[in-house]
Amino acid sequence: MVSPMDDKERCSCSSSDVRVVACSGACNVGQIANQAAVNLSNGGIAGFFCLAAVAAHIEAMVKAAREAELMISIDGCPMRCAARTLQHLQIDPAIQIIVTELGIEKTQELAIDRAICSRVVERVKEKLHESWGWTG
Repeated sequence: MVSPMDDKERCSCSSSDVRVVACSGACNVGQIANQAAVNLSNGGIAGFFCLAAVAAHIEAMVKAAREAELMISIDGCPMRCAARTLQHLQIDPAIQIIVTELGIEKTQELAIDRAICSRVVERVKEKLHESWGWTG
């Protein structure tokens, strides 16, 4: 039996006041959204934050999400599952990216196109610059 995370325990999956959550849906755009979030984290741009823990209402993670200086959601499609998960808990992502709005067609393929992932990462960087003056 798995016990829920105690409030005293901390998740080490986020290391930045700028945090990103992503859809990881069972389609190409969900996988692209997830990989783009990984790339943002690996690049030191945003801490990759556990959307599943927020959705599970794990109190410490919800609190940490609410305290983020800036929250970014990357969704694969217009269903906006990542953004809606945050909004369900009154956490409004400052930046919302939807992969299909970048002209990417949703398919059942799970292969990740690295060029498309790069486009998503660049779009996040543009939004950070436009809205928040980010220069990284």
